Amino acid sequence: MAERILEGEIVGLRLDDWRAYEGVRTRRVFAFLIDYMIVALLCIPFAILIAILGVITLGLGWALFGVIGPLVAVIYVWNTLGGRNQATVGMRMMGIRLERLDGRPVDGLIAVVHTVLFWAGNVLLTPLVLLASLLLDRKRTVHDLLLGTVVTRSDF
Repeated sequence: MAERILEGEIVGLRLDDWRAYEGVRTRRVFAFLIDYMIVALLCIPFAILIAILGVITLGLGWALFGVIGPLVAVIYVWNTLGGRNQATVGMRMMGIRLERLDGRPVDGLIAVVHTVLFWAGNVLLTPLVLLASLLLDRKRTVHDLLLGTVVTRSDF
């Protein structure tokens, strides 16, 4: 228990330092682009499987083409952002990670909800999602604020 409190205090001190957020907005944009290129590449083998399934089911399986992108993205986010590193491959390449303000690790469910809120926010309020990071503390976006998370530099 004492180790957990000590770990939370260290995380809290690190999250209060402004250097942990230097360049985070730009890094998030590039991480997003990298991650969605990876998701697009991961869709290729799934599309081949769906095509074969569609032939076997006389066309019924082809209905899965409508959900292949979001499904692959959710699986990707669950395994990467909700994993041990708390970052997707693009986020790791850009040197950032997602952290919870309470010091607990980000699990798969929080990672998926974070991503779904990002998608929903962009569908409904595209400019506000990005502009919020200019106004909110720690360069957080709306979905970060709702979930009590923050994106920080992993090299700090």
